[in-house]
Amino acid sequence: MFITFEGSEGCGKSTQIHSLFEYLQGLGFNVLLTREPGGTKIGEQIRSILHNLENTLMQQRTEILLFQASRAQHVEEVIRPQLEKGGIVLCDRYADSTLAYQGYGYQRDLESVRAIVQFATAGLKPDCTILLDLEVEEGLRRRAEGGEWNRLDSYQVDFYRRVRAGYLEMVKAEPQRWVVIDAAQPAQAVQQAVREAVMHRLANH
Repeated sequence: MFITFEGSEGCGKSTQIHSLFEYLQGLGFNVLLTREPGGTKIGEQIRSILHNLENTLMQQRTEILLFQASRAQHVEEVIRPQLEKGGIVLCDRYADSTLAYQGYGYQRDLESVRAIVQFATAGLKPDCTILLDLEVEEGLRRRAEGGEWNRLDSYQVDFYRRVRAGYLEMVKAEPQRWVVIDAAQPAQAVQQAVREAVMHRLANH
């Protein structure tokens, strides 16, 4: 089963996906934890380019294509092999991030972005996507308090509002794939909701 975590800045994705990984491992599942951009040696090199604060001249199309280059390598080298072995993949961000940030956030043509994503993923879609939803201002406040600040964190509030709205549009378009969880709750309550949602999906997969 392929499970992805999505959400805007400061929503707690990394914390929650690590907690779920440890929980599923404890239950005896064959589970792999990975992230985007990154997840492979090539992907991590691309991640460092994307996140480098000095790369202020990076064009939007360049950024979109770099994300897809990392993703194409990730799908073939890591994600598909794990799924073919019958294992679970937990991925911190995936293709929906490109649509939310580079599509809705940058207000690019969504069909063009979807076509590039489709090429990079070779059509591989998640079985379940967890959206940790949070008010933009609260997310940015949390982000500023700690963590790895990078080039993609420095946009204006309106950009992040478009990102959040984009996620909610995608949820409406594919409600059967998405699970929306209120990330404003205490971390323990969020994790409980995550576990319940995932265990339900695994039982019915």
